[in-house]
Order: sequence, then structure tokens, then C-alpha cells
Amino acid sequence: MAVTIEDLYRNYGILADAKENLSQHKDAYQVILDGVKGGAKEKRLAAQFIPKFFSSFPELADAAINAQLDLCEDEDVSIRRQAIKELPRFATGENIFRVADILTQLLQTDDTAEFNQVNAALLSIFKMDAKGTLGGLFSQILQGEDIVRERAIKFLSTKLKTLPEDVMSKEVEEFVFAETKKVMEDVTGEEFVLLMRVVSGLRVLQSVNGRQQLVELVVDQADLEQALNPADPDAVDRLLQCTRQALPLFSKNVHSTRFVTYFCEHVLPNLSTLTSPVAELDIQLEVLKLLAEMSPFCGDMEKLEANLNILFTKLLEFMPLPPEEVENGENSSSEEPKLQFSYVECLIFSFHQLGKKLPDFLVDKVDAEHLKDFKIRLQYFARGLQVYIRQLRVALQGKTGDALKTEEVRTVLIFTCLPEDLFHNPPSFKSTVTLSWKPVQKPEAVAAKRPSGEEMGSGGSTKKQIAPLPRRDARQIYNPPSGKYSASIGNFTYEQRGGFRGGRGRGFGARGSRSRGRVY
Repeated sequence: MAVTIEDLYRNYGILADAKENLSQHKDAYQVILDGVKGGAKEKRLAAQFIPKFFSSFPELADAAINAQLDLCEDEDVSIRRQAIKELPRFATGENIFRVADILTQLLQTDDTAEFNQVNAALLSIFKMDAKGTLGGLFSQILQGEDIVRERAIKFLSTKLKTLPEDVMSKEVEEFVFAETKKVMEDVTGEEFVLLMRVVSGLRVLQSVNGRQQLVELVVDQADLEQALNPADPDAVDRLLQCTRQALPLFSKNVHSTRFVTYFCEHVLPNLSTLTSPVAELDIQLEVLKLLAEMSPFCGDMEKLEANLNILFTKLLEFMPLPPEEVENGENSSSEEPKLQFSYVECLIFSFHQLGKKLPDFLVDKVDAEHLKDFKIRLQYFARGLQVYIRQLRVALQGKTGDALKTEEVRTVLIFTCLPEDLFHNPPSFKSTVTLSWKPVQKPEAVAAKRPSGEEMGSGGSTKKQIAPLPRRDARQIYNPPSGKYSASIGNFTYEQRGGFRGGRGRGFGARGSRSRGRVY
């Protein structure tokens, strides 16, 4: 016989009035559990009554949770929402893991209001037991269906950072990092980026040692022990993604040596044959820009001379010789060589950064003929840049505002500084420059010194401070405007995340189906 509304209210009254003798009315609670088999009204009441008395009947705990789960899967969305709203009330003791696991599976819903309800329920049990809740989430990320895994990772990437410190304790953050490393053993490109967002925001990893651990995590994903297959767009995309994730972690204490070494030994020799993962992407420029951004943080390198040679050779490839002149002084070719400023900026900057570690490279390691050839190319390139700058000045006469902020205006003036260093005999590596596409670092304002009594005049005013003159030999730090310009390429900026294709077996793979059906 089906349970009616009257049955539910009558047995609710029995339990509510029982007080200390509540556990003696097991039959009354069973009637409420049976309410999930009734009509819509009975189910809505059961969804509210079951959790209210749940803790008083431990022997019926499994039956109560399963009854509530039946309501979470009901065809009526309003019943599902009510049942989900009450689920956190079951999250006590050992049940926290199970409830978190259930809620994580319910993230697969396509109903927006229901999805928001699940999110709210997960956040509420986080505040009860963060580690237990994370256990349920990571259980589904590691073993659940793909849609559940995807949404659970997105939940972590967006919600963890909103939780207060008393919830995300050191122990909890260490648990997140340990579990994330397990997930990283088999991820897609998009998952990798989201998970790096999760662990990069953990307070426990903000130290030098913590950032080094994050770099190790990225190195493992990048698989730098394997040679790069330039014809495989997945392999190229994987390297780009990993390098982008590692870049913000590098500093004077966290070195980029392994990435810089890999780029020199495996990427630069194959630069012209790299297969772009995206049709519009200038893959060569993208790779060179990443190398340039990493090079200032490179530590001691085992094969420094060999890698400088690779960089030097590649730099020569992008710096043409001046056209030959015939007897009447005119060019033998009607077409001037194209000057690829953006490419050369990256290469000359990287060469300059690594050259600091072996300052006698151009003197002792490069023969006189090659050095002469290099300086001829460098001089021709610098001359071409001066011509462009003069043309730009003419074009900008009378212009103001936004006209002065265009990509062409923010051209690669880096060449006015670094070539000068390399022309020195012996070459100098003292100049400090900013890559044209990077924001210029403004020096921090120095707080004014509070005047002492001796500096105060009789009227209480301070004596005029005379600014010290710069030393004659002081080197000025050059900060060119951001941006790039090239005579042969466009101004396309690539910022894609994710998008890996094909199976790899380890990391960044297209994971197999994890369909398990209902596993509550």
C-alpha cells in the first residue's frame, strides 16, 4: 500500500514528539523512507523529512541515503532540486566522502538551476570537512565519467580560490597537490591548464620550494627526456602549453634551464619544420618568443657553448647579408632582403642573455671569418631599422593620442641597444632591455625621507633638496616600448589554451571512457 501525505505527516509527528525516545520509533522513520515511492507531493515531503531524522537511525543510514538519492534522480526537476538541497545534512562522519562523491556525479546535470544547487551543496560540505569533500571530488576525477571529470576539475579551478584560509588549511592544500599529481598522470591539454590553475593558487606552494615543485610537475608533463617530433602538431602543442604554464613560475631562484636547453637542442634545429597546432599561428615566432622570455632565468647549462652555437647559427639565418653592389654602385638585385625584426628580436635577446654566461664566445669560440660575417649582417640589419624609424617619424608627424600607440610605433627598438653591445671588442653583455611585447617595468617610487631637525629652517620649512647628478659612466637602462614589428609577418597574437588531440598513453592523452553508471 502506497504511503500517503497523511501517513507522512502522522509519522513525522510521532518522531517530532518522541524527543529522547526517538530511536524507538524505527517503524515511523521507515514509513517516511517509503514516501519516495509515492507521488510528487509525497516525494517532496520525504525529501525534507528523511534528512531531519537521519542521524537518529544509524542502522537505517544506507537505506536513508539511497532513498534520498532516488529523489535526486527523479524525473521532476523540482523534486531533484529539493533532494539535492538537503543532501549536505547527510554529510556527517564517514558519510562526508560518499555525499561528496554523489554530489560530484550530480554535476553532470544540464539544468542550470539544478547545477547551481549542486555547486552550493558542495561548497557547504566543504566547510564541514574540506579534505573529505576533496576525497569525493578526486575520486570521481580519477574514476568517473568524462563529463563528471570535466565539471569536477572546473569546479576545483573556480571554487577553491574562494574558500577562506580556515577551510583551506595547509594539510588540505597539501592533499590537493598530492591528488592533483595523480590526476596529472593522464590529462588532456585543457585539463592540464585548469589543474595548473588550481595548484598554482595554493598558498602552500608560494615559496621558492613550492614553485620549484610546480616546475617539476610541468617538466614531467612536457616530457623533456624525449626528442621533439616537429611534424606532430600534438607534440608541438604539448610543448607550447607546458612552457606557457612554466613561464610565470621562473625567477632568479627557480631556473628555466631545462626548458631553455630543450628549446636550443630540439626546437631551434627543427624550427622551419614545426607543424602548427593552429592554422593562424606563426609557430616559429611563438616558439622564439617563449625562448626569449625564458632565457633571463636560465641557470648553469651543461652544454652552454654548443647551445650558444645553435642560437648563433639560427640568428644568422634570420639576418640577411646586404645585397651585392655592381660597378655603378647599384644593387645587383632589384629586391631588398626582408628584415624580420620580430624573429631577430627574440633570437638576439636570447643570445645576449645566454652570452652573459660565456662572454668570450664571440672572441674565442667563433672564427674571425664568421665573426666578420655576423657583424656585417648585424650592421645591415641595424641600418635597415634606422631607415624604418626615419620613415615612421615622418608618417607620425602631427599625430597624437592613439596614433602613437599602434603596433608599428611600438617597434623593436631593442636593436639600438643590443647590437651596440655585440659590436664592442670584446663584446659586452651589460645592457638591460625589455622585450617589445612585454610591459615596461616602472621603477617603484621611493618614499620621501622625512627631514631631520638639522634640515629644517628656522621657519619650519625644509631646505631645498638638490637632486644628485648621474655619474658620467652610469649606464642607463633602456626600456623600449612594447609591441613588435616585422616586414614579413602580421600582428597575430596567440593565446589558445587546451585543444590537444590524439592518444598518448601518458599525459595529455584522449582518455578512454570511464563510464561506470550509477556508483552511489
